[in-house]
Amino acid sequence: MAISPETFTTRKRRSFMSPKVNDLSLLYSLLQLTDQISSLNLTNAASFLLNRVSSSTIRKTQLLGVVFEELLRVPNLNPNSVFFLCLEEMYILLHKIKALIEDFSSGSKFSLLMQIETVADNFHRLIGELSTLLDVFPVKQLDLNDDVRELVVLIRKQCSESKPFIGDEQIKLRHDVVTVLDRIKNEIVPEQALLSSIFEKLEIRDSSSCRAEIESLEEEIHNRHEEQSKTDLVALIGLVRFAKCVLFGASTPSQRTVTLRRNQSSELAIPSDYRCPISLELMRDPVVAATGQTYDRVSIKFWMDSGHNTCPKTGQTLSHTDLIPNRVLRNMIAAWCREQKIPFEAEAVTGKFHGGVTNKAAMEATRMTVSFLVNKLKGKDNVNLSVEDTNGVVYELRVLAKTDSDSRACIAEAGAIPLLVGFLDVGSGNLNPSLQVNAVTTILNLSILEANKTRIMETEGALNGVAEVLISGATWEAKANAAATVFSLSGVPAHRKRLGKKKSVVSGLVELARCGPEGARTDALAAILNLAADRDTVARLVEGGAVHMAAEVMAAMPEEGVTILEAVVKRGGLMAVAAAYAGIKRLGAVLREGSERARESAAATLVTMCRKGGSEVVAELAALPGVERVIWELMAVGSVRGRRKAATLLRILRRWAAGLDDRDNEGLSTSTMVTSSTTVVVPTSTTSIAQ
Repeated sequence: MAISPETFTTRKRRSFMSPKVNDLSLLYSLLQLTDQISSLNLTNAASFLLNRVSSSTIRKTQLLGVVFEELLRVPNLNPNSVFFLCLEEMYILLHKIKALIEDFSSGSKFSLLMQIETVADNFHRLIGELSTLLDVFPVKQLDLNDDVRELVVLIRKQCSESKPFIGDEQIKLRHDVVTVLDRIKNEIVPEQALLSSIFEKLEIRDSSSCRAEIESLEEEIHNRHEEQSKTDLVALIGLVRFAKCVLFGASTPSQRTVTLRRNQSSELAIPSDYRCPISLELMRDPVVAATGQTYDRVSIKFWMDSGHNTCPKTGQTLSHTDLIPNRVLRNMIAAWCREQKIPFEAEAVTGKFHGGVTNKAAMEATRMTVSFLVNKLKGKDNVNLSVEDTNGVVYELRVLAKTDSDSRACIAEAGAIPLLVGFLDVGSGNLNPSLQVNAVTTILNLSILEANKTRIMETEGALNGVAEVLISGATWEAKANAAATVFSLSGVPAHRKRLGKKKSVVSGLVELARCGPEGARTDALAAILNLAADRDTVARLVEGGAVHMAAEVMAAMPEEGVTILEAVVKRGGLMAVAAAYAGIKRLGAVLREGSERARESAAATLVTMCRKGGSEVVAELAALPGVERVIWELMAVGSVRGRRKAATLLRILRRWAAGLDDRDNEGLSTSTMVTSSTTVVVPTSTTSIAQ
């Protein structure tokens, strides 16, 4: 059996405490609580699955409300300790009943179906507790009329005779779901008629209700602690995704998803400290690596599992692989998300999650879904898709490609990459901007898998297509995701060299970093920084204006700008120093007012420039007002690396003032090139710069 009902347990119960009062206000609270329970609206599907037990419980609660209302009308009510003890226990019990009804009526329909017996047993247990409370309720000691006393006796009798009940129709429906999952697990495509019958009975009748069901199942995963029940929920997600495409057709995202994506792109810039340096997306579970850098847990874990033993950001070797949760940052991100009305919970998963537990039914459902979608794009059903239908299929692939590594592998193996490349051109962007965005984003999501990076690089037209979107994309989102794709692909040294040789890639990144909105600029700057790790590519970055661009963006994005300048100057020789000469004043400003990381990079950049550029560069630095005081301050309060670079910088300035040469000529003879403002040392013919 692919899934067992016994593995499902209800989500962790909330705890409730009764108000610590010893007066009649407790009765008012109870009356209000019974009114709230009576007014709960059950969905039709929830009512169908648990109609008898839920309606019976709500009816008993309504009768209790009548009792509480009559107690408030009793003149000279003389409550005793037993009376109030019963009321306090009833308050807690009714809260549990309310929470149980709210959970199953607003949660996943499939999850409720699979744990229907457990939920019915929970109702029965709570009704049993109510029966016990009514047994000791001091009804005879209270000045109540006969009608109220008889009502209490009636409720107690109904509670004592209550039994858990599940109808045959519900049991059969659950059996049908288990049967479908078993067939999927055994690589048998389920019958469309059976799928349609199941979804109709659960009142899941269109793509939007499927999306809502998937979101509910994903929330259930986060509320579960048992690994087995999590894997079974993952299988249900796979089933709903497959049925969504087969029964209702591929569709574009809901308005909520569009708004969220827009908020996370150009219209709402995510603070740089909240973005993962690897994925460039909002961190959901920030953790600190051995080097002190913070990453999203999923991204850095995947990096390590891929065989890397270095810090992606600093390049330093990791002394250990322990990841320490950054709870302070996580709380800050969660608070920011609440302010921006952005859901914060971690992204959903399909076949694998957490410890790498794989669910066979979920994997096969994903494979069937991918096959169905790719065949649609290939036109195997001899049906020519409209542009809107094509966009829907590509969007579904985009969603799948974001879930996990197995889904990315399935999509690539099914031959989707060449098909996606066909939607990257300007024509597609003009015809349907959303289609171009979905295509390039799907390729970006696929590139996260290491094996797919090579597949993409070897696909004919893929690089040209990404470059075309980078330069002429129909939207900023498309351009930003093209830049992120370059960032992802350039994680492989061989791919980095090849990407750096394409002038269109370099020029597109530089222009996007210079003119795009903040989110797109961040993506472009991250890609440029990755390319700058290759010495041969640095020369092309300099020629493409990356140094001037970095100096320009330094005012608005000092950390990103100065980090790129440091990387380019470090590997770019005197050509890069000459290009960066005009940015010395900006570097001085960052050294004075930037963040700790930005000041550290600024100091390192200035050290490199002074050593490679000679006395003219040192003189320009020395002319900055108060520069020595700023350097002394960095030596006192900066990071370890920042203090070390500041000390070196101070030594260079002192040696220059004493007329001593502290320049590292690196085997180059020099001549001078006069610009409009000053003199810069540039290389001559002794050593050539890579072109």
